[in-house]
Amino acid sequence: MESIASPASLHGLASRLSLYDSATRSQAPFVPLVPGKVSMYVCGATVQSSPHIGHMRAAVAFDVLRRWMEKLGYRVVFVRNVTDIDDKILVKAKEASQKWWARAYHYEREFTRSYETLGVLPPTYEPRATGHMIDMIQLVQRLIDRGHAYVVENPDGTPSGNVYFDVRSWPEYGELTHQKTGTLPDNADEAAARPVDPSVDAPPAEKTDRSNRADEDVSSKRDPRDFALWKAPKPTDPDDASWPTPFGKGRPGWHLECTAMSHRYLGDDFDIHGGGLDLRFPHHENEMAQSRAAGWGFAHHWMHSAWVTQKGEKMSKSLGNGLSVDQVLADHSAWVIRYALASVHYRSMLEWSADSLDEAEAASARVRNFLVSAKRFTGVQPSREEVVSFPAVELPVAFSDAMNDDVNVAGALAAVFSAIRDGNSFIANGKLSDVPTVARILLQTRAMLDVFGLDPLDPQWVGIESDSRGCAERNALNALVSRRLEARAQARHDRDFVTADAIRSELAESGIAIKDGDTGSTWELK
Repeated sequence: MESIASPASLHGLASRLSLYDSATRSQAPFVPLVPGKVSMYVCGATVQSSPHIGHMRAAVAFDVLRRWMEKLGYRVVFVRNVTDIDDKILVKAKEASQKWWARAYHYEREFTRSYETLGVLPPTYEPRATGHMIDMIQLVQRLIDRGHAYVVENPDGTPSGNVYFDVRSWPEYGELTHQKTGTLPDNADEAAARPVDPSVDAPPAEKTDRSNRADEDVSSKRDPRDFALWKAPKPTDPDDASWPTPFGKGRPGWHLECTAMSHRYLGDDFDIHGGGLDLRFPHHENEMAQSRAAGWGFAHHWMHSAWVTQKGEKMSKSLGNGLSVDQVLADHSAWVIRYALASVHYRSMLEWSADSLDEAEAASARVRNFLVSAKRFTGVQPSREEVVSFPAVELPVAFSDAMNDDVNVAGALAAVFSAIRDGNSFIANGKLSDVPTVARILLQTRAMLDVFGLDPLDPQWVGIESDSRGCAERNALNALVSRRLEARAQARHDRDFVTADAIRSELAESGIAIKDGDTGSTWELK
């Protein structure tokens, strides 16, 4: 029997968790359907090619949410799918003279390695689309029987294999993105409902529905808004990319896949549906419509993570600016990459730049130096078991309040570095009476970092950092310079500006330039 956290095991912190809902465009207290349990479905990868850093944004964002919910005492059932049958997979496999299923599996493994390298917890279930054809065929038939889908017939009256969702049969269509046309965003309506803070705003919905191919016979639709539930094979499709059904041979539409898989593992109703902002329309809009038309309550809460951008443009393969995970890991540790991805609010655009990575490097140095100094001062280092089991109610209030405020990671990280600053001050004073206090701060700090998946002493990170950076020399130099920066930070805190300036000059003479920022000081070679 599945274990669910009892209400008695959950503390008051859990009741204060508040999340933004993309559908209602408002923030409200989160109340799960089943006390003590959270059911969550997050759209995973279409495994057509290698993962880039933009793909990892959503994975890390929802991983942090999941970790916080588990810290609050919830039993989280987390489902992330794999789309392993898709137009793009078939096209790219044909171009590369590959079997489509072999290509899909190869890149599925690449995505898995990237998730693992960046410390993303494995999902409770990770279904593949190709493993759920019976569920999908039954769902299409259910929608046909309920009058919300129709089969396109061939001239001779036989089923063609094309089945469409009948948008006109479902008056609530558009309730997720609040669009009046169903195919194009109503910009005036979007603008009127936007949040005041532009940093957490969502851009207008996508204007194209990739479930409707360019070569599709749109004249067979009853309404231009109708979208494909089942697709007849193209002449260029391999034979093994189609499945026999009562409505003709074919394969599932993109939107159908997620509805069938979420229903299989989470049932008629579940708590949260998440994914990247670009999936909001048409994918999630169509998922909602077909699921509720099937008679299911489906997701009760919608969450969308914003994009990773470069020079203001969305990072993607189609734009040619998608940095692969391996490319980024060649120059920075996995911990640093995860920190850079996790440190920006999930609804804010993340500008990927040298500055963001420098800030992550500086954070890494501050955290690791504190862990070393605190252990030296106290003579102990908490075990992983102590860190993982540390109660949420004993974390700093500023940290818990920030995480409960729609996962305000900036506020939570401010609490982390405030604790480190306090710990360093006690260490600098050198009083034996402060040893218990520093030991407590050390445990709290690692427990807070663990909510982000960033406890440096987690086995996840131990032993892989130097290899993933690809530059042992820079690691050594970073350790030496970071110690001097910590000493300079302490001097500035003590208003000993003579010493602080002397350290800056010392580093400058060695060819190292210092840049001061909100989260600390970074350095670079001149």
